[in-house]
Amino acid sequence: MTEQNEMIDPDLASGFAAFEAKNFSQAMRQLLTFAIEGNADAQHKVAIMYQNGLGVVASDEEAFKWMNAAANQDYAIAQHGLGFMYLEGECVEQDLDQAIVWFKKAMDQGLIGSMTTLAMMYEEGRGVEKNPEEAQRLYKLAGF
Repeated sequence: MTEQNEMIDPDLASGFAAFEAKNFSQAMRQLLTFAIEGNADAQHKVAIMYQNGLGVVASDEEAFKWMNAAANQDYAIAQHGLGFMYLEGECVEQDLDQAIVWFKKAMDQGLIGSMTTLAMMYEEGRGVEKNPEEAQRLYKLAGF
């Protein structure tokens, strides 16, 4: 991760801007290099593009590879994304235990979406023993 006062690489900034503008072909061309170099944000965005076939042919294998790479760098939004891949069996075989692991990692970094997803899992007993008290604790922690 770059420190707040460091200048962001202009090509990286341009890649992020292209992604936000939904110019996914350009975003992929510019961000893939940074993903390969280990930039977690670029890895996450490359994963999203592969997962959804945005500017590139969809590839579950590539989507999982890049989401996993970003998640393993403690990038919370990618940890959440990887949790969803495991939860839904999207891009990887469904594994609720792994989903919980990744949602908890993201939750520990304060990601509200992971808190509410875990709360829902406890509420429904999906991948964990049904636990209404834990569900309520997590919803409250998330501000609901």
